[in-house]
Amino acid sequence: MPSLSDETNATLETLLPGGTIGIVGGGQLGRMMALSARYAGYRVGVLDPTDNCPAAQVADFQVVADYGDEAAIADLAARSDVLTYEFENVDAAALDAVRGAGVAGGEPGTVAIPQGTDLLRVTQNRIREKTFVNDHGIATAPWRAVNSRADVDAALAEIGYPAVLKTAEGGYDGHGQVVLRSADDLAKVWPDESFPPSILEGFVDFAFEASVLVAGNGRDYVTFPIVENIHRHNILHLTLAPANVDNNVHDAARQLALTLAEGFRLAGTLAIELFVMPDGTLIVNELAPRPHNSGHYTIEACDFDQFDLHVRGICGLPLAEPKLLSPAVMVNVLGQHVDGVRAALAGHPDWHAHDYGKAVAKHDRKMGHVTVLTDDPEATAAGLEATGIWSDLS
Repeated sequence: MPSLSDETNATLETLLPGGTIGIVGGGQLGRMMALSARYAGYRVGVLDPTDNCPAAQVADFQVVADYGDEAAIADLAARSDVLTYEFENVDAAALDAVRGAGVAGGEPGTVAIPQGTDLLRVTQNRIREKTFVNDHGIATAPWRAVNSRADVDAALAEIGYPAVLKTAEGGYDGHGQVVLRSADDLAKVWPDESFPPSILEGFVDFAFEASVLVAGNGRDYVTFPIVENIHRHNILHLTLAPANVDNNVHDAARQLALTLAEGFRLAGTLAIELFVMPDGTLIVNELAPRPHNSGHYTIEACDFDQFDLHVRGICGLPLAEPKLLSPAVMVNVLGQHVDGVRAALAGHPDWHAHDYGKAVAKHDRKMGHVTVLTDDPEATAAGLEATGIWSDLS
């Protein structure tokens, strides 16, 4: 079975508490990653262009610079024992420039990057990502690489309508995509002179969207349960944990996650976004080489959360299979929901409210989340919707 050639924590010394973890990216994922690291006794540095960004507010130091600034990455590396990243739009070449062989065994000025950069390059590009998934015997929606209008026409002849045209790199929460439902929509396709490398992907008639998280230390791998995700306007709205599926689907999600983790020789947390088909089969939609929005419920609902296992994984520590202590519902708090959530907190003592510390609340910007532990996720999700706070997303 194919696997990446990149080195991972399988070749690294263990980094014990007292060491320093450098995080490239200072948003909410970096913030929660830093909190887990701090609780475990590590020092934390952050590189982000925004001074006092969410992660820097809970870190030991910040390097204020763009993510692709090689001198700034070298500065962060010189002050860290390992580097990690909180999102995939990081310059892999800049990381390679400072990358050493191990926590204490690299050349001066180098640092361990346990996740490696092969993982980053695969997940930065939809063509490489889907090829990697398919090469490991795992299904995706039908897709073709396209580089021109003629390529789109040829791909549509094979895949048919409806389909979605996606840039191979970049794009998130629906950006960089064109939905094609009929020939009338072809007018939206980028002209050949500015056509970016892309894929055409066929629609699949799925029952619901889901995800599964897997964490590794380069040698051993553990999984969280499959969860159901509900999106609104191409942004994750609610996560119900665990998904209401039979044991065969849970087992299939776990095995799929372990197969990909082994293929990547994963260090840290990997999120796998899925489509659950009406017959219970699973199709991989996208991968995220880091903790994920749909895993925020694990902070309260599991004995080890996704950030704990990410930190332990990149530091080469052994991993325990995480236990779901309670079913849960997680709902995102976007900019337009902040005032409503704050006003409602006094009447909802069961809400675990998280504020990401962002300076400006913008429409559709993720500002925080709320998790509720429950014996009935579907009823709890309905109760959250009934507050009216999220009525703009209905």
